[in-house]
Amino acid sequence: MRAVVQRVSRARVTVEGRVTGEIGAGLMILLGVGREDSAVVAASLAEKVGNLRIFEDEQGKMNRSLLEVKGAALVVSQFTLYGDARGQRRPSFIPAAAPEQAAALYEEFNKALRGLGVSVATGIFQAMTSVELVNEGPVTILLDSDKAF
Repeated sequence: MRAVVQRVSRARVTVEGRVTGEIGAGLMILLGVGREDSAVVAASLAEKVGNLRIFEDEQGKMNRSLLEVKGAALVVSQFTLYGDARGQRRPSFIPAAAPEQAAALYEEFNKALRGLGVSVATGIFQAMTSVELVNEGPVTILLDSDKAF
């Protein structure tokens, strides 16, 4: 499972001109699911995201987590995070999970994040979406459950 995690002051996703998910301060999470991922991986990554210390404390240091600041999360499915463009111009998406598996694990991730007490907004799985956000810092972190980076 891969995630692009961005610290935001606000974010929203729209589908066909309709807002389907919107948050204030918190994290914008683009989430990709790989073929080898499982519910255990989804829960583990959700725990990592919820406790990732990327919010500033009173001294301006990144020492506080989403849970500590009581922020929200906007999670958008993003299979292109598994795009492999090494040595070619057109990315291959072979490592990405099939839509049925990806949808189930996307929901598992969201359920696990909610289980930590995070308010979670989402897009619509497999829909063509538009994402708007204000990245604060800017802070952007890449996470991979296989620790590829």
